[in-house]
Amino acid sequence: MKEYDLIVVGTGSAMNLVEPLIESNPRMKIAVIDKDEPGGICLTRGCIPSKIMLYPAELVRTLERAGDLGIHVDLKEVDFPMVMERMRTLIYRDINAIREGLSNSPNIDYYNSVAEFVSPYTMSVGGETIHAKMIFLCLGSGPVIPPVAGLEEAGYLTSDSVIGMTALPRSLTVIGGGYIAAEYGHFFSAMGSKVTIVGRNPRFLPEEEPELSELVRKELASHMEIFTDFEAVRAERTQSGQKRLVARDRKTGAEQAFESDEILVAAGRGSLSHLIHPERAGIETTANGWITVNEYLETSQPNVWSFGDAIGKYLFKHAANYESGIVYQNLILKKRVKADYRVMPHAVFTYPEVASVGLGEKAAVERYGDRVLVGFYRYEDTAKGEAMNVSGYFVKAIIDAETQSILGAHIVGPEASVLIQEIINVMHASEGSARTVGEAIHIHPSLSEVVERAFQNLLPAEHYHEHVLGETL
Repeated sequence: MKEYDLIVVGTGSAMNLVEPLIESNPRMKIAVIDKDEPGGICLTRGCIPSKIMLYPAELVRTLERAGDLGIHVDLKEVDFPMVMERMRTLIYRDINAIREGLSNSPNIDYYNSVAEFVSPYTMSVGGETIHAKMIFLCLGSGPVIPPVAGLEEAGYLTSDSVIGMTALPRSLTVIGGGYIAAEYGHFFSAMGSKVTIVGRNPRFLPEEEPELSELVRKELASHMEIFTDFEAVRAERTQSGQKRLVARDRKTGAEQAFESDEILVAAGRGSLSHLIHPERAGIETTANGWITVNEYLETSQPNVWSFGDAIGKYLFKHAANYESGIVYQNLILKKRVKADYRVMPHAVFTYPEVASVGLGEKAAVERYGDRVLVGFYRYEDTAKGEAMNVSGYFVKAIIDAETQSILGAHIVGPEASVLIQEIINVMHASEGSARTVGEAIHIHPSLSEVVERAFQNLLPAEHYHEHVLGETL
């Protein structure tokens, strides 16, 4: 048995802690284990490759709208193989750098293999048995594959495998109606595929505010077909080599068939904890297999920590990075800091872009009742929005009328993920007051004014700057 000071399962955000630990103890010996390419899901098959792919898709849609502004451009060709090869070149530059660093560190033994527990604090990996008194379980998540008869035989893609594509499918059926479906539906339709989305939820992007998800659905529907409240029931290969997906209307029970070159399963992400057999180590998991942790991100076994996708709370890279900081404070700085998810933002990089933070309107009303104020402001009602010739996009602000604290915000439109950061920062501050956003001087004319006005709509007039009040009136 090989003895280590630390075993790390996963090479994503867990690696944020490895260097500080080595600096605090230069003689520390660490086993780093990952069954996949090093770098974690975000780098190898998640947010980074997908966003490299999505930027060209955004350019395609922007060029298509240029004629409305008097700029007449002919889009001659979308070079799909080049888009994909550029993405792989960029991510493998970083993957290879991480692999080299792991392989050459005198403090690290790198295992590119599946690991599993054999007993508490003891794992089997690469034909060896290893032991450590401290363990990080950051093994990420995997695509959820729904129980669709014949799907395995018909063949399908997932968000994990799609990055290996070299040829654009002429047509694509997407199973799922969440953020993965929204992003990849946008990407493939912009590249030139005929896209059909088949989601089982009654609403597209069901986690977002209803009016926001409806607007996104309406915009995307001009580029693809979107079916909601449909349950995929079986799949098969046709004689012509196409893939046929049959889905049942959950309201009427009627079945409808969708034929395409490829099927993309985008039904969410699930736990991978079964691979490591946590039960052998006395590590508790939820009914869905996510590793159970307390507020300090400790598992049921002392000195075994877990964070990132593995715990199933917020499956975002920025959430995993935040959680690694909580573990850093608790483990290395010897503090007792609880993970606080009140201000956990997210974005959906579809077309139009979506960003949200905090509570939605329904949840806010359930918690705060008639103290809740909701404000809207449209992009097109600002000078910059008018200049961009955009229509229908908006900021939705939710505050507590009694304290004027920001409860949540939701944005749909260009640069939504950038615009919301101002709100995130204010919510993270101790006061978290809407006045901070409403009273701050915003550059005119800029898109940030749409955020400013959404909050000013909710504040008493005495909080307005005189020049802004006059302009609004």
